[in-house]
Amino acid sequence: MEGKRKLSVAICHPDLGIGGAERLIVDAALELKNNGHDVRVFTAHHDPRRCFEETVNGSFPVTVYGDFLPRNVWNKLHAICAYIRCVFVAVCMVLFWPKFDVVLVDQVSAVIPILKIKRSKIVFYCHFPDLLLAPHTTTIKRLYRKPIDWLEETTTGMADRILVNSNFTASTFARTFRKLHARGLRPSVLYPAVDVEQFASLPEKANVDGLPAETPFFLSINRFERKKNVSLAVSAFDIVLSQIENTQVKLVLAGGFDRRVTENCEVLDDLQDLARKLGISEHVLFLPSCSTQTRDELLGSCVCVIYTPSDEHFGIVPLEAMAAGKPVIACRSGGPMESVLHAKTGFLCDPKPAAFASAMLEFVKDPNLAKSMGSSARSHVRDRFSRQTFGSRLVQELWCALSR
Repeated sequence: MEGKRKLSVAICHPDLGIGGAERLIVDAALELKNNGHDVRVFTAHHDPRRCFEETVNGSFPVTVYGDFLPRNVWNKLHAICAYIRCVFVAVCMVLFWPKFDVVLVDQVSAVIPILKIKRSKIVFYCHFPDLLLAPHTTTIKRLYRKPIDWLEETTTGMADRILVNSNFTASTFARTFRKLHARGLRPSVLYPAVDVEQFASLPEKANVDGLPAETPFFLSINRFERKKNVSLAVSAFDIVLSQIENTQVKLVLAGGFDRRVTENCEVLDDLQDLARKLGISEHVLFLPSCSTQTRDELLGSCVCVIYTPSDEHFGIVPLEAMAAGKPVIACRSGGPMESVLHAKTGFLCDPKPAAFASAMLEFVKDPNLAKSMGSSARSHVRDRFSRQTFGSRLVQELWCALSR
């Protein structure tokens, strides 16, 4: 039956903005369509001004329900509001749409029992257990999170198939959801992917204000969130500047930024303050919410990419960097341990400024090193993390869910 029948697939995702999780959803929709299946994405928020181009150019349909619902209440209750918004999307899917063969649920498992009403098969993609991302630091917060954490584990166990983004997340899943693990529930690893050909011929110069042509620069691409630890890149770069004569080198901090999100604004302000305190503001360029074109120009012309999160669940940026032929400097933990080959496609370091600075200086001292590592990096990504490989594996997982 596999390969002979066209599947109707729905994807349920909380917020179709710009980020690694959103990139995975876009790639999933594109690959399902390329494999001959019908696919539609449902979400609670989709801003055409801040999204991946494929979500607005007709590559696949996107339906929005519940954007009028609040994201928080007086900057509190973010988790409950997120659940309510996603549940509203799921209810609308059940009420207004016919049965889908498979629903790929991303991030929020609370919608699973609702979507099973029409007996669709459910595949849940877990980027990381939410209960580990939420603070449990006070009695009130622990009481607040207790029913949410229970709901997460209970509804996750109702999926017909569970996917995770790395072996690191799979092991975390087992330690976190002990009841599910005791039941013998084992998630499958489906690595995120990149369209390698999209990064095959990028511009070698970035047309960016404040970045003169031929200026060597290190690039950080991350959302402006505390967990991304972008201050590590700033502190490491300060050490680099203190040890080189070429003070024309720059650090570019680009990435997702949403003014609606208080944390984004606070982190950007903190990073700018840090650069000022270190006296390196003129060498650090901030590009929040840069366009895809600008991102590609930056990837095509940077020395290497600095990726600073610790214990990152997987991390799509290292893949994009390596697909662009750029080495990556990342923390020696989490997902990058499975994507970056140390001393071959980049460097894996302790999350300390001195360690990152030492790796950055390797590229400053030997410009040819970046080229040789970059070539190896592109081959590595093409072999293991292409979008075609991802799409083939995803289709296999959907058929596995249908066979249950």
